[in-house]
Amino acid sequence: MTAVAAEAPLPVTSDPDSQGFFEAAERGELALRFCCACGHTIHLPMSVCDQCHSWNTEWRTVRLRGKVYTFTIAERQVHPAFPAPYAVVLVELDDAPEARLLSHMPGTPALHIGMPVEGFFERVQSVNLLRWRPFTDGGNEQP
Repeated sequence: MTAVAAEAPLPVTSDPDSQGFFEAAERGELALRFCCACGHTIHLPMSVCDQCHSWNTEWRTVRLRGKVYTFTIAERQVHPAFPAPYAVVLVELDDAPEARLLSHMPGTPALHIGMPVEGFFERVQSVNLLRWRPFTDGGNEQP
């Protein structure tokens, strides 16, 4: 953990709707909420399915793999914890393409739309935060 990261604002991890996400993150896993009745991915997470209105929902682990849906490079610093330049990236998950997760990447990484990325967790104070980096597997990337 860097001194800069220690100053970063932290998410609320005890919210009943998103708590399962942070509990999975503590185990080094990425979990999303799914409807047991219709199979819909409920993202942003909430207790009831926004498609069929069922209250029968559960957290399921998904792979830490996705692709860059879109991104932008911030050239001006807006918070002391995030020195510019940095990338704000929106990742579409391989296992749940309807769920897109926002993340921060320091510097000016060479990104492009559709680029494969892999997730990892970074400990920032008391929270495991999901981060993304370009995915490489020695030239054997799968679509």
